[in-house]
Amino acid sequence: MDTGEVKRLLLEVKEGNVSIDEAIDRLKTLPFVDLGFAMPDTHRALRQGFPEVVMGEGKKPDEIAEIVKSLSGHGNNVLVTRVSKEKVKGVEKKIPKIKYHELARALVLKEKDTDEIGKGTIMVVTAGTSDIPVAEEAALVSELMGNSTKRLYDVGVAGIHRLMGHVEEIRKANVLVVVAGMEGALPSVIGGIVDRPVVAVPTSIGYGAGFGGISALLGMLNSCATGVSVVNIDNGFGGGYVASLINR
Repeated sequence: MDTGEVKRLLLEVKEGNVSIDEAIDRLKTLPFVDLGFAMPDTHRALRQGFPEVVMGEGKKPDEIAEIVKSLSGHGNNVLVTRVSKEKVKGVEKKIPKIKYHELARALVLKEKDTDEIGKGTIMVVTAGTSDIPVAEEAALVSELMGNSTKRLYDVGVAGIHRLMGHVEEIRKANVLVVVAGMEGALPSVIGGIVDRPVVAVPTSIGYGAGFGGISALLGMLNSCATGVSVVNIDNGFGGGYVASLINR
């Protein structure tokens, strides 16, 4: 339940179309639902403007399905991140209309259309093609949160001319989510050519001295370009979410 739904319910009560007792019944499970093994937060869309997002990693298909049902039962669209392909069929058996976004490794259950509320475009940029799964997670979150979203992939610093060929397009974006592994230099480069916020997402792509994304993370945290902020390693969800809040 989000702010709009609460307003509609209160109006129905005011106009006499819904009784006070019926309204109380609808609001009973507003804070959370106790499933025994999990407590889905059905109040989050009202507090934060976007429903609780489910982390699929470490959960069984049946558990994912039960959590999704409890959240969607309140009219919310539901996003489940970090879902392996092996789990998808088990969830689909319980919820046939749920959709798997393979590149983003995410499940989405659409219960209503998403209104475009972003003030401008969010552009998701990657250094290489190996960074695309993390970038797609960010792009999917951006779209579900009501933003016009563009993608620009494989424009890393090893071939900087590829990036420079898209400078005008990059400068038109309102917020940029820049995803990179290896040494993590791309957010600094982009941060130096735009006057917009850059959300840097380090990935675990790289060889031994990359330390599973730590080198990219430290490189981004040490950026000399102003306007660059950093989320955790492989956290496409966090990058897309923060960019969406900036874009409101």
